[in-house]
Amino acid sequence: MKLHRQGAVWALALCAAFPFCGTLVHAQPYPTKPVRLIVGFAPGGTADIVARIVGPKLSEVWGKSVIVDNRPGAGSTLGAELAAKASPDGHTLLFVSSSYAASAGLYKNLGYDPVKSFNAVSLVATTPQVMLANPAVPAKTLSEVLALAKASPGKFNYGSAGEGSTTHLAGELLGSMTGIKMIHVPYKGGAPALVDTIAGSIQYMFFTIPGALQYVKSGRVRAIGVTSLKRHADLPEVQTFAETLPGYEATNWYAMLAPAGVPDFVVKRIHAGIVEVLKEPSVAKSIVSAGADPQGGTPEEMAGYLKSEIAKWTKVIKEANLVVK
Repeated sequence: MKLHRQGAVWALALCAAFPFCGTLVHAQPYPTKPVRLIVGFAPGGTADIVARIVGPKLSEVWGKSVIVDNRPGAGSTLGAELAAKASPDGHTLLFVSSSYAASAGLYKNLGYDPVKSFNAVSLVATTPQVMLANPAVPAKTLSEVLALAKASPGKFNYGSAGEGSTTHLAGELLGSMTGIKMIHVPYKGGAPALVDTIAGSIQYMFFTIPGALQYVKSGRVRAIGVTSLKRHADLPEVQTFAETLPGYEATNWYAMLAPAGVPDFVVKRIHAGIVEVLKEPSVAKSIVSAGADPQGGTPEEMAGYLKSEIAKWTKVIKEANLVVK
């Protein structure tokens, strides 16, 4: 036993002195037990659906179960706090959406640091929003929306899925970049906002494309523009906001994070697993069916993207004075 301990000490010393020892570290197994994937949302939403598409496939790649653990509440911050306090061995991961970036500005006292408490692993999927209008509204394009709003400040309103939601912030970003003044009407979810937009109780709203598509196609609402930088395949005739307003982007995204302190080789193993899973045609098809687009990218790219998203939405939130608590 004493010899084994001495050997371990010498091995650690060699690893500190020689770079080649990294190959020994990378040979360590991962995962060695079931992986807990915390999702800060209730079952049934897009974040949960995408997590449940990716999770079982990671189980196949790794040979260990990946168990989705839904922990909804407080804009997904409860789940994030739980994950931040988990053992940094890679067996607890966090699946987040773009609301994770917004929470950094919305909540004064988070139980974690949105950047320092986690290692970025990979962007998994994205989905744009679409601005909808009641057909009675004369505006058919974003340029016309802006012209009407500037001519009559405060006359027009827009609905969202709730205060501080991504659909709310999409409207606040539009106001921040153009100076227009529209009244925000928060709802408890996108569906009731859609009902009121169709009825004409509100003029505009921001919504997910899958949820809006059938109503756009039937003419019950009009699609003004999509919030991604590229046009969407399901609405190819609808312009992006960026075509009129360069730099505008309000994309919902979904990503994998790991608690800070997880060894680099584990982060790389997790990332490699995600890349492998996203290459499978069946996975890509399932994600597209859920209304999202498969992505990918390196941990470094995700880390940079996360920081830029936090900075963007914190600025918008501060300008609109939207701090939740």
